[in-house]
Amino acid sequence: MLPVILFLICIIASSVGAIVGAGGGVIIKPVMDMLGLLPVSTVSFCSGCTVLAMSVSSLIRNRNDGIRLQLKTSTALALGAVFGGLSGQWLFDVVRTGFGNERMLGAIQSACLVVVTIVVLVYVKNKHKLTSKHVENFAASVLIGVTLGMISAFIGIGGGPVNVAVLFFFFSMDAKEAAKNSIYIIIFSQTSSILTAFASGTVPDFSWVNLIAMMAGGVGGALVGSAISKRMNNQGVEKLFQVLLYVITAIGCYNILKYTVL
Repeated sequence: MLPVILFLICIIASSVGAIVGAGGGVIIKPVMDMLGLLPVSTVSFCSGCTVLAMSVSSLIRNRNDGIRLQLKTSTALALGAVFGGLSGQWLFDVVRTGFGNERMLGAIQSACLVVVTIVVLVYVKNKHKLTSKHVENFAASVLIGVTLGMISAFIGIGGGPVNVAVLFFFFSMDAKEAAKNSIYIIIFSQTSSILTAFASGTVPDFSWVNLIAMMAGGVGGALVGSAISKRMNNQGVEKLFQVLLYVITAIGCYNILKYTVL
């Protein structure tokens, strides 16, 4: 029964993630923490694997959709995200080992997710009042990517709304363009994070049946999300992105209470 539940969570989350470029992990992680289906560390690892499967499938599925992939910019961000992912995974392991308490780890991750999501939500609601940039410097793009990778790897969300907001503001992309480029970046950051976990021997205990069910949901969500995205315009994608941010914030706040008070 558990693999079925995990599959359903992941296919729904990945469908939304594929549309808005959030990757799905930003939904999978807090929802699974809220339901308490698996240990916090296991959720982070399996969520990362699911997001990687979803991102690769989505990019292949949408390779000829006419939406531009800014390879120079996104590759610089992706390279930075690799180093950031390594740093974020290291920080995650330090916090996990230091506290030795899954509840405290969950509370810290949830708090970070809420803060990040609120910042992104405030920006998205007011971005029409701000002048977006068009960063072209390679080194600056790499540094921005480092920050993205560190945040996503530590919180265990793959890439999430932070990527999209950064692509909006620093690189003047529209909603659909940001979604596609965000997914491209996620592939690099998640690959580095997962490989680091294996290389350092910090992979948590997990069931292969559960992981396969989650990754299957990720691939299925990529296909469903791609089909839906073709029927939506940029305004529709941006509205869905805002709804997602409100939902994530609400779940994150509940999870903080769950791990610290309830």
